[in-house]
Formats: sequence, C-alpha cells, structure tokens
Amino acid sequence: MFARFLALASIPTTVAVLLASDIGPLESSIVPIDHPAIRYAEVPADDPVARLNRQLESGTNTLAYRSDGLGYLPSVLEKLGVNPDSQMLVFSKTSFQAVRISPRNPRAIFFSDDVMVGSVRGGDVLEFAAVDSRQGAIFYSLDVQKTDQPRFIRRDSCLQCHQGPASLGVPGIMVGSVNPDASGMPASRTHNPTTDQRTQIQERWGGWYVTGLTGGMNHKGNAVAIDSAHPDVLDMRASQNLISLAKKFDPAGFMSQTSDIIALMTLEHQTRMTNLLLRAGWDARVAEYDAAHGKPGDDNVNARMAADVEEIVDYMLFVKEARLYDQIEGVSTFSRTFPERGPRDKQGRSLRDFDMEKRMFRYPLSYMIYSAAFDAMPDPVRERVYQRLYDVLSGKDKSEKFSRLSADDRSNILEIVRETKPDLPPYWRTSSGR
Repeated sequence: MFARFLALASIPTTVAVLLASDIGPLESSIVPIDHPAIRYAEVPADDPVARLNRQLESGTNTLAYRSDGLGYLPSVLEKLGVNPDSQMLVFSKTSFQAVRISPRNPRAIFFSDDVMVGSVRGGDVLEFAAVDSRQGAIFYSLDVQKTDQPRFIRRDSCLQCHQGPASLGVPGIMVGSVNPDASGMPASRTHNPTTDQRTQIQERWGGWYVTGLTGGMNHKGNAVAIDSAHPDVLDMRASQNLISLAKKFDPAGFMSQTSDIIALMTLEHQTRMTNLLLRAGWDARVAEYDAAHGKPGDDNVNARMAADVEEIVDYMLFVKEARLYDQIEGVSTFSRTFPERGPRDKQGRSLRDFDMEKRMFRYPLSYMIYSAAFDAMPDPVRERVYQRLYDVLSGKDKSEKFSRLSADDRSNILEIVRETKPDLPPYWRTSSGR
C-alpha cells in the first residue's frame, strides 16, 4: 500500500519507469525474495515499526489519538522518533488513495534515517515503510479510526511497486518526479525517472509541493500542466522560491504548511543510499548460500561484488552529484534539527552538516555510514567498502571521478569518521592504511 504512496515510482502503475540512461546492472536484475538466504516474507521483521508493534501488543506502549483531524499521526511520529519538521507534501495521484489526493489535498510524508510515515487527509490508513537492516524495506498500514488496540498491519503487496528497477531489485524506497495535470493526475507515462542526488534540479519534484529558496535554479515543484494539448508542459508561473503554501490548500489536518526543499533533497540521497546498502547485502548472502550448498551460481560473483562496492563508495562520496549553481535555503527547522542528530567530532563537525551552496553537504561522505543497514552488510562487503573509502580519503586513490573531493575534504572527512564511527578497521587509525 505504501508502494504508490510516496509518488516514488514516478507513475501510478506497478513498475517504475526509468530512462534508458539510468539502467545499470543493479537496476536490471531482481533478487528473489523467497531465496533461502533471504526469506523476506518468513523472517520476523526487525525494524522500527515492527518493534513498536510488539510493544503495543505487549501493552508496554500505547498510541494517543487526537480529535483535531490528525488522529494517531502525532503520536506515531513521536514513538518512531520521526521529526514533524521533515514534512514533505506531494499532490500527484500516485497512490492507491489517489481519489483523495489533489493539489488541494496533498499527502504528507515524514521520515527519519530508517522509517517513512505517510498521511492522506480523509484517507483510510496511515502508511509506513521501515528499514530492516537485513531484509530491506518492510511496509505497513495503521487504520486511522480510533480503536482500543491500534495495530500495524504488514503489507507485502507493496512489493509490486517497491521491488523493481527503481529500488535496485530489492524491497526499497524511491523518489520520483511526474508531470501532473491540474487534478494531480500524472500526464506522462514514458519518462520522469526516479530522482536522487545525481538528478539535475530542473528535473526534480514534479508533483510535489516545494517550499524554500533556490535563487535562479528552477525545479518542477508546485506546478501543473494546464493545457490538455500539451500535457508534458508545466505552468511554471509563481512556482519557484515559495516560502508558504498558505494559498494552496486548507491547513486543517496537516502538521504544517511546509514541504521543505532540504528535507526533499535529504530523502532523495537517503533512499538510493539505503537501497545500495541493502542490495549489496542481499547479493553477498545469496552468493554465500549458493556456494555453501553447491548450487550453480553466477560465474561473475566477484565482479558483481566489486561492482556493488564501487556503486556504494561512489554514491557515499557524492560522485556525479548534481552541481548547485545558487544557494538553497529551507523554510522549516529541518535545516537545523537534522544536523543536530550528529554525531560530532571534537571540532564540532558532522557528516550531517549542510552546505547547500555548491553541494548538499559540507563534508561529502554519506551520514548513512552510521546506519544499521551499513553495519549489517556481510563482513566481506563492508570491509571492502571501508578499504575503498580509506583509499580515496587518504589520497591513495586519486582517480578522476573523485576529483571534486579536495585535499581538505578528504582530510576533514577522514578525521570526522575516525572520531565518530565505532569499530573502524585498525588501519583507519594509521598512516599506511593496510
């Protein structure tokens, strides 16, 4: 059910559409969820929603219900540790609750490092996508009606959208961009790929509300196609540099009227980063199981593992990140509260510190290095990622693709990680790196 909730698949069908240039080895293959090394539907989930659900069932936790139209939403956000200022609003009809969604009634989306929460005003359920560090994204719903025993219901049917090319072949989350008409209906089924940090700003956020300042950089947010003869042409008038959505919809039933641009950019980075970590873990576990049980395996297992590692390292270090040509400013407190999560080194530096003038982050190494999904990668894969990262940050690897990392960038990142990431390989604390 969450499958089409986030407008993540770019179109309201069961398979995400990507441009040909976006198709790579990871996008073109699907890992079977019923493989003995995975057993996605059989292994009990261990994710934030599953843990909260167990607490509800045991009576050690409860959810509060508000009668102001927000229902369980504020309590759920608090219990899951999701900050309300991460709110983003999407008005395209790319959800199974599409009949209730429009520019006058957008969906609200909130997120943390490992869980996403969605709410449709007037909808039947709240929707959730939570990251199990081994199994991938697990999907749930919670009935919006008040009950003495609220419970989250797992919805594996969401995999019809959320395990495909856009999620790198494992259960995952994606962000997309559509060309909506005035009702929010996507106008095109043939383009608008999944978006992430590599996507140029001008191609992002079609079908989303966007609050924040981008200077002279235009995006596709806040705009609709008004000419049925040209459904792919958005009316961009008064769509840029909005600091308020006060005239767009009735605020009743929403936590706020912001759809913060920096939160959107952070989610875009995080979704693909998480999918990459999960895919590498699945590939390694499948290969190990097949080898141990004498099953015919892929003759190119080592090459595939190496490719997984390179994809992770490149993305973690923001290779091919879209350049910013003007300063970006958010309008919610997200720009302040997200960096406050840390961790910070002795000089007060954090991988969560934003730049937003020339690039997203001041110290361009993904904060997802602290995630459970990173730590849960099988040891051989994680160790290879550590080694490749160290080779780049220490200056041993000076490949052209890492040329945007200055000597100061590499040194600063290396120092931050040394002080803030537990259980680093010993060579990270030496000069030789071996």
